[in-house]
Amino acid sequence: SLDTPGEELTTPTDNYDNYNDNFTVDLSDFPVLCSKEDNRNFRQWFMPTFYSIICFLGFTGNLLVILTYFYFHRLAVCKIMHTIYKVTFYSSMFLLSSISVDRYFAISKAVSAHKHRARAVFFSKISSAIMWVLALIFSIPEMTFTTINNNTCTPYKSNNDTLRVNLQTGQIILAFLIPLLIMSFCYIRIILTLSQTRGFERNRAIKVILAVVAVFLCCQLPYNIVLFWTTVVTATGGTTECDNENSQFYATDITQCIAFFRCCLNPVVYAFIGVKFRHDVLKLLKELGCLSQERFFKYTFAKRKTSIFSNGSLYFSLDESLSWNAESPFLQDNRCSYGP
Repeated sequence: SLDTPGEELTTPTDNYDNYNDNFTVDLSDFPVLCSKEDNRNFRQWFMPTFYSIICFLGFTGNLLVILTYFYFHRLAVCKIMHTIYKVTFYSSMFLLSSISVDRYFAISKAVSAHKHRARAVFFSKISSAIMWVLALIFSIPEMTFTTINNNTCTPYKSNNDTLRVNLQTGQIILAFLIPLLIMSFCYIRIILTLSQTRGFERNRAIKVILAVVAVFLCCQLPYNIVLFWTTVVTATGGTTECDNENSQFYATDITQCIAFFRCCLNPVVYAFIGVKFRHDVLKLLKELGCLSQERFFKYTFAKRKTSIFSNGSLYFSLDESLSWNAESPFLQDNRCSYGP
C-alpha cells in the first residue's frame, strides 16, 4: 500500500528475495533409537531352550516325588482315590436326577415355576449342596474299608463277602434305581404335558427327552446288571469255577467302560441341545471363518422358536425349557464323573 507520497510500493514476495534455505540441525538434541535386534536373536534360542530344560527337570522331579509318595503311602493314596471316585459317582447320579426334576417343574408346572423363579433358584442351590454332602456321606464306607490285597487296591477285604454285598446293593439302589425312578417319573410327566400341545417343537422336545433316557439306560443298565449278578453270586457263596469268575471280571470291565462313556455323552445331551449354546458354537465357527455370514443368519434366525400354549395359562418356548444351559445350578455341578 502507499500511505505517504514518495513511499515505494512493496509486495510480500520482496521479503523472501534474500531467504537462504540452507540450514543445519544438531541431532544430538534428539534421543537415539535403541536397536533390539541382537536381544531378539538371543531370546529366540535362549528362552525356549532354558524353558524346555526347566519343564523337563520340573516334570521329572515332580513325577519322582509322586511315585515315591505312592510307593510308600499306597494305602493312603488307595483310600483317597476310591473316595474321590465314589463322591463323583454318587454326586453325578444325584445331579442328573435333579436336572430332570428341574425340567419337570419348568415344563409341567410352568405357571408355578414362573411365579416362584427366584425361590426355585435358591432351593436348587441348596439342593445341589445337600446332594454333594450326601455323596460324601455315602462314600464314607470307601474311605473306611478300602485296603490293599495282593498289591491291589480294593474297597473291601477279600474275605468280607457281607460287606461287599451290602456296598454293592446300596450302590445299585442309591445310584441307579432311585435316579432311574425319578427320571422316569419326571420325563413321563413332561411327555404327557407336551402331548397336550401342538407344533413341530413338541415332537423335537420328545425326541430330546427320549435321547436323554436312552443314553442313561444304554450306559448304566449293563453295568448295574453285571453288578447285580456279581452281588447275587457273592451273597450265595460265590463261584468255584474259574471260567465263571473270569467271565465276571470280563463283564465288569467291559460294562464299566461303557458306563464311563456316559461322561463323554453328557455334554452332547445336556448342552448341545441348548439354543444359546448352539448359537454360540455357530458364532464361533463364523468368527473362525468356517461359516459364512449368510449361513450364520440362516441357521440362527431362519427358524423362529415356536411358542406353545400349555395348561391354558402360559406360553413358553420348548427350546428354552428343555435347554440344560450353563446357568442352571444343577448343570454347573454336573461335572464329568469318574465313576460309571
